[in-house]
Amino acid sequence: MNTSPRAIHHLNCGTMCPHGARMLTGEGGLLENATLVCHCLLIEGAEGLVLVDTGFGLDDVRKPRQLGRVFTSTIRPKLQESETAIEQIRALGFDPADVRHILTTHLDLDHAGGLPDFPHADVHLMGREFEAAMTHGWRERLRYVSAHWAHGPRWVQHSVEGEQWFGFDSVQALPGSDAEILLIPLPGHSFGHSGVAVRDGNGWLLHCGDAFFHHGEVQTPQKCPRALELFQTLDESDRSARLENRERLRELALNHSSDVELICSHDASLLARYSAG
Repeated sequence: MNTSPRAIHHLNCGTMCPHGARMLTGEGGLLENATLVCHCLLIEGAEGLVLVDTGFGLDDVRKPRQLGRVFTSTIRPKLQESETAIEQIRALGFDPADVRHILTTHLDLDHAGGLPDFPHADVHLMGREFEAAMTHGWRERLRYVSAHWAHGPRWVQHSVEGEQWFGFDSVQALPGSDAEILLIPLPGHSFGHSGVAVRDGNGWLLHCGDAFFHHGEVQTPQKCPRALELFQTLDESDRSARLENRERLRELALNHSSDVELICSHDASLLARYSAG
């Protein structure tokens, strides 16, 4: 019988400091540096550890050129070994070899850079995301870094057939886990983008990845800093799907706030709230 995990750790696996804090976060000066994060989850289960996204990995820190000049010069990642998932797992007193499963919301370079640090873990993702990353065209070439899976991960591709969860279709449960962990398709930002829901006590924690970037996007009334909205538009793979899923998440937050809590990958204020809690 699936239950809540023993603990959920909120990790920042990559700080990024692009220019224009007010336009990107809604706070600070126009010329100040923003602070964006790579919000990942480390889930303790009875059978081992589960990681939701990896942020940047050790190879990214040691060989930042593999991320591309455009990304490093505009997004300006700090790339510190202490922020990699593998080093934070060690700092928490765990053995990185105990990471049995990695669930990726998608394979963008700031979400999948740590995959080589956990070569023995099963890497779960939607089949459409795997296809997009392995056969991407010119529009997708800046988002995927093939070095992140050159080691040959143990891919586990999930189909679009599954159960329903709060009105979301094709939901897939993580197989073989004592904790209740679900992969929820949320395409739009990338073709195979997904969220990850984790049973937490009597409710759920839903990691939405890049389905939204700012907490105001799933509030009512909705709000989002202008530059951040523009960035999402430029970086989307399917605009109609992205906007539809963001609206569904806003309705979920509005109508089921006592049952489901929503987080996303890059909002530093959300990470601070859950890290403090």
